[in-house]
Amino acid sequence: MNNASNINSNLAIPPGEFLEEVISDFGITKDELARRMNRPAAKLSAIYKGDKAITPETALQLEKVVGVPAHVWIGLENEYRLTLARQKELQMNLQEEAKLITSYCYRDLAKLNYVKKCSKSAEKVIELQKFFGVTSLNTIANLNRYQPFFRISNQGLSKHSPEVLAAWLRMGEIEAHKTDTEEFNKKRFIRVLQQIRALTRLEPEEFIPKLETLLAESGIAFVVVPHLPKTYAHGATYWLGKSKAILMLTLRKSWADIFWFSLFHEIGHILLHSNQIVFVEGENHNDTQKKYEFEADKFAANTLIPPKQYNEFIKKSEFYKDNILRFAERVKIDPGIVVGRLQYENYIKNSWHNQLRSRYIWKASYYTR
Repeated sequence: MNNASNINSNLAIPPGEFLEEVISDFGITKDELARRMNRPAAKLSAIYKGDKAITPETALQLEKVVGVPAHVWIGLENEYRLTLARQKELQMNLQEEAKLITSYCYRDLAKLNYVKKCSKSAEKVIELQKFFGVTSLNTIANLNRYQPFFRISNQGLSKHSPEVLAAWLRMGEIEAHKTDTEEFNKKRFIRVLQQIRALTRLEPEEFIPKLETLLAESGIAFVVVPHLPKTYAHGATYWLGKSKAILMLTLRKSWADIFWFSLFHEIGHILLHSNQIVFVEGENHNDTQKKYEFEADKFAANTLIPPKQYNEFIKKSEFYKDNILRFAERVKIDPGIVVGRLQYENYIKNSWHNQLRSRYIWKASYYTR
């Protein structure tokens, strides 16, 4: 005979199924059980199916006939009804959360294989819950990593979708967990900055694996994930604990100088600012965050082009192609980065010397998966 204490599951199992096993072990038919209990067979049939509850009176009769204590039958019945109630509540919650499926760009996440391609709304909700690691999609807005974006959106200060932005950051987090890194070491990281800077003169096929390695050895997971609509973001920096930083880019822009400036901007956040803050580039910022963004911009500009040499260069106001090429060679930087800086600071028109700026062709293989 099966032990009644083992009949406990997330499935709603009618206690009548256990009763069928018990009488089978005793060699009693359903009709004989009905006669022994002096009950109509039809009423017991409803108990077998779970359509009718086992009452205390029925439990006492079963105790006499099959020897299983009455409290066991009552316990099984209560557990069954409670499980049914849980399932009903879950179904209601799933229906309520189904309204959020589109907000979290389910179709895009499915194309990228972060969630399964499902047709039923309830299945999609469960997939999103698994993706975020939550029991309810309604809790996402209260998680520290995503809370500020929902708050900004509620205040009408941003056009972005906080739900999609949360999904995009979660993609980066998932990929970062797969990336093996050393413990973050600030001094070691500062020492390799010039090696990273030297990569600006290489093509993506060459520099991406080297960049990933240099950052991983310094305790930083370099994560490249596809852009999602309504994020208006091209980069982000945040931390997994105190020993692992995430540097996340989307590769939205093809201009090489924009890529490198974005990268060093994120590096600036890692080196200069608190590991308790999530920095997302392209976001609206309050005054404190604007200060952080200014500092990260300054760090990127001065690391890519040494300020002393740059100031000497612009004082001459000789922004001809050959002058830019000679200056870039002298400071060992891609000339497109110099052109991009000059254009941004209005020393030259945006149309000037674009032939010196490189465009990268990003391949699917560059994305972290």
